[in-house]
Amino acid sequence: MTQTTTNTSYLRQLDGLRFLAVTMVLIDHWSGDALQFPISYLGVCMFFVLSGFLITRILLQARQKDESLGRSHKFSLKQFYIRRTVRIFPIYYLTILALFIWNVEPVREKIWWYITYTTNMYIAIKQTWMGSSDHLWSLAVEEQFYLFFPFIVFFLSARSLPKILFGFIALSVGLRLFFFLNGTAWMTPYVLMPTCLDAFGIGGLFAYFYFHKNEAVKKFVTNKVWLAVSLFLYIGIVLWGKQFPDGHNIITVVFLRLFESFFSLFMVGNAVYGFSGVTKSVLENKATVYLGRISYGIYIYHKFIYNHYHNSPSNPVVKMLNKLPVIEENMVLKIIFLYAVTVVISTISWYLIEKPINKWKDKFNY
Repeated sequence: MTQTTTNTSYLRQLDGLRFLAVTMVLIDHWSGDALQFPISYLGVCMFFVLSGFLITRILLQARQKDESLGRSHKFSLKQFYIRRTVRIFPIYYLTILALFIWNVEPVREKIWWYITYTTNMYIAIKQTWMGSSDHLWSLAVEEQFYLFFPFIVFFLSARSLPKILFGFIALSVGLRLFFFLNGTAWMTPYVLMPTCLDAFGIGGLFAYFYFHKNEAVKKFVTNKVWLAVSLFLYIGIVLWGKQFPDGHNIITVVFLRLFESFFSLFMVGNAVYGFSGVTKSVLENKATVYLGRISYGIYIYHKFIYNHYHNSPSNPVVKMLNKLPVIEENMVLKIIFLYAVTVVISTISWYLIEKPINKWKDKFNY
């Protein structure tokens, strides 16, 4: 296997895939699980697989650059954390500040869990959700993954990386099985970072072989038969889990995320190498790509704009819906309306905060 000299091309369809992932989350959350199908779980898992791929790819490129220049990996480690901080922290902490000022429960009471990106740990320990801000658990998982994974890529043998990533998968499934057999509430293995590592590991494995131009992996992930098989297996595991009287059973708690990750692998793989036909048109559409680009803001803001289970009567969006019964009583129109509001707010956030701040990343290239 030979390493690439440059591998930094923008992968347009991945922004389209972000749009699909965040849309699945929004529909599920705003409908109050009315679909009876866990598409929000799939959306979050797809983000994890995508993050595993992109972060591993970035780190492998940085490691190669360091080695070609004969410099320490400490340089790229510093650049990585600065760039992640610039991209992720601003609107997250501004959102927390706004929630603190407006006294949105339980932010003031649990402020240190929010500030330290450990809300997932709070949920796991207390076995309870956190109202309109409980979706921030997935951002905590990503931040915790970023804390240690660069050290693995930069400072351990490059050849050991695939074994480590396979180990992530085994560890994650094993931990979820351990928690399930010990009668732990389902949310604990769902939100902890180590129990999400199979998604990151699968994305990372794809990045490793993609980086090394492995043609066998390209043929595998772009094979439409395997894409169909992974979708069939994912749907099958969901339907199998529904056969149990308890919705949180060994299938949904232990194995669902693994099959979500497997399906997500083929979605990410095909998007990386380029879907064709109708799927290409959808993923490369200007509107789709734009919504994918601002998907971070869309995800952060969506539950504060409207939460099916935790809406304050003073919420201006709720007041608008109360004045528009035709929209409020029609689930499709309601979701379209809420999506439009969220996109407007996320667009303002993108142009006023995120995009200007993101330009700082150019000063910290690898």
